[in-house]
Amino acid sequence: MTFVHEIQENLIQDNFAAMAVQQPAHVFSMDSPVIIGDEQAGDGARREALLDAAFGRKERFAKTCQRLRESRLPARGLSLAARKDGGFVGTLRMWHVDAGGVPALLLGPLAVDTAQRSLGIGGMLMDEALMRAKYLGHRAVILIGDAPYYARFGFSRAHTLNLAMPGPVDEARFLGLELQEGALKSAQGLVKPTGALDLRAHRPRRQARVTKHAA
Repeated sequence: MTFVHEIQENLIQDNFAAMAVQQPAHVFSMDSPVIIGDEQAGDGARREALLDAAFGRKERFAKTCQRLRESRLPARGLSLAARKDGGFVGTLRMWHVDAGGVPALLLGPLAVDTAQRSLGIGGMLMDEALMRAKYLGHRAVILIGDAPYYARFGFSRAHTLNLAMPGPVDEARFLGLELQEGALKSAQGLVKPTGALDLRAHRPRRQARVTKHAA
C-alpha cells in the first residue's frame, strides 16, 4: 500500500467510524432494541466470556483460524458488538489476511449469547459487518463456518478451492465471499496473517525487582 493510498483509507475509515457512532444500527425485537455498533474500550472481558461460553476456552484457542488472529489487531471499523438491555450479547470481528496473493478479510469469531439466539442477532452482525467491509473498500472475505448458514450471505466453497489454511480445517467449511466480482479468482496458496501486530501481546514482562535486605 502506498502512502497516498494509506491516507485515503484512513480518511474513509475515520469518516465511516464517525458515521457509525452517530447512526448505530438499531433492530427492534418484541420487547427491547438490539443495538449493533462498534466495540467499546471496556468490552474486552465481556467479549472473552461470551466466546468462552460459545466455543470453550481451550477449544477456541486451538483452532487453526486462531493462528491468523493471535498477536494481531482486528481490522479497523470491523469489530462489532451487539447490545440488548445494556448487556453484551453478540460479537463479530474481521482480520486482515493475504488469501493466496489477494488482500482479504478473515471473518470470525461470530458468537451470540445463548439466551438471545432466537432474535437473529448473528444475522444482524453479519449484515452490518459485510456492509461496512464493502464500504471500506475491502474486496473479499473468507471464513471457516457452517456452509448452510453462511450461504445466505453469499459465501461459497467455490471461492476457496485453491486456498489452504495454515493448519487442519474441514474443507467443506472453508468458504469465501467476493465483495467485488472476481476478487478471489486468482487466489491460490496459503492464507497468511497481514494485520498490524498487537503491541500489547509483544510487551515484555516486567521482571520482579530483587530487594536486598541488610544482614
